Amino acid sequence: MKELKEYGIINADDSFSKKLSEKDVKKFLDGYVIVADYEKDRITFQLDKNNTELKVNMYERDKRIQDILEDSKEKIQYSKIEPINTAQSEKDREYNMKVFVAQKENGKTEVKEYDLFKDTKELTKIVAERKEESEVNTYKIELLKLKGFLQDKIDKFPELGKQLTENINIINNEISNVNSISVELNKKAGQSIVELDVHDRDMYEDANREREEQEEIEQKEEVKRGRTR
Repeated sequence: MKELKEYGIINADDSFSKKLSEKDVKKFLDGYVIVADYEKDRITFQLDKNNTELKVNMYERDKRIQDILEDSKEKIQYSKIEPINTAQSEKDREYNMKVFVAQKENGKTEVKEYDLFKDTKELTKIVAERKEESEVNTYKIELLKLKGFLQDKIDKFPELGKQLTENINIINNEISNVNSISVELNKKAGQSIVELDVHDRDMYEDANREREEQEEIEQKEEVKRGRTR
């Protein structure tokens, strides 16, 4: 197929590119999507109509993929992606926010990509397990943005209200879960503050000074009592 060769999926000798594993090739032939990322660009390939037609979609993200992968080593990254070769009406437009999380598996760190809406429940679990307050707060903000997008869409297209309301309920549920995570983190932060206060060096030295001063006063009182006998 000309398009497959044009995009480097198939070589000139009709063999699949070595960049694709056997698993990738099998999934592609079964109708799964192949994704190619470069800089801010993303191209997806999918066979359609009984493998006789290649469907190609092009997107542009708000950040370079290299920066996303590098920054995800430190904390969860969010990147919005928009189609650039397919015309979408405002009614059909989706909220394409991708989430990148560095996760360790079998001793290796791998960056996985999630969809903010489709993978919300799994993302909430991930954020809860990481227990980073800044990540929890950022995640909540992103959920609120998604909720706002859906609510605006209901206002503009009331006929979509039923489905979008169900989606908003899902988001509301996850926001409630995130609030619970925040409460737990705040409780632990409070306990940590108390523990730090107990072991604070200045407080320790002040306590020792007061104890020594009290002992000195008691000794002087003891000397006075001895003289008056």
